[in-house]
Amino acid sequence: MKEDLKVNNLHKAQKYLAVMDNFHDRFLVLYLFISLNSCDQRKDLVDQPLYEGPVSSLDSVNTLVSDSGLFVMHVEAPKQQEFETGDIEWPEGVFVEYFDKQGNVTTLFSADYVYYTKKEELYHAKGDVVVRNNQTADELTTEELFWDEVKEEYYTEKFVTIKSDDEVHTGEGLKANRDFTSYQILKPSGTFTLEDDPSSSLKGDSPPPNPEIAPDSVSKKPVPKGTY
Repeated sequence: MKEDLKVNNLHKAQKYLAVMDNFHDRFLVLYLFISLNSCDQRKDLVDQPLYEGPVSSLDSVNTLVSDSGLFVMHVEAPKQQEFETGDIEWPEGVFVEYFDKQGNVTTLFSADYVYYTKKEELYHAKGDVVVRNNQTADELTTEELFWDEVKEEYYTEKFVTIKSDDEVHTGEGLKANRDFTSYQILKPSGTFTLEDDPSSSLKGDSPPPNPEIAPDSVSKKPVPKGTY
């Protein structure tokens, strides 16, 4: 009788172990399936390209920028986009007016495209770029121009044209201050009078302009403070 009971208990134990083994196998298979599926989902997320587009976009921008209670800048642009890095883009161009402490417009700036890199504190303008001093009427035109906020300096290596008084100076490379009261053409190529300026007087049978011999550099010193 005791032997039969032992055998019966042994059979029950074996069945229980078999059930537990079967449950363990099923659980292990389910766990592996869930783990693999989760890994695939994580891999899909990792493989997805990161969004690098703008986080905000404004249309028809018309903004007055102030500093210490005084207006220092007026910005107009068809579109302005800001990125997560703090970079700002004006993809359809921008027009800027700068003011002095008395509220007078000192300088005008316009470009077909501008991108501001916050990390470098650098503006990069392209296309039809124009800087004009509103007091002296000196005007710079070029296809590319940088503005360094740290150095407070415009610069470019591209071809530039500067209209000053009754003369037009041309050359490659330039450095200038923001108000365009001080500038230097690094590699001058010639100086014309406005009457000889190819962009304004080459019409019909007009003779070609006769540029003066290019100096080593063309520069203008800053206007003394207090003359505005």
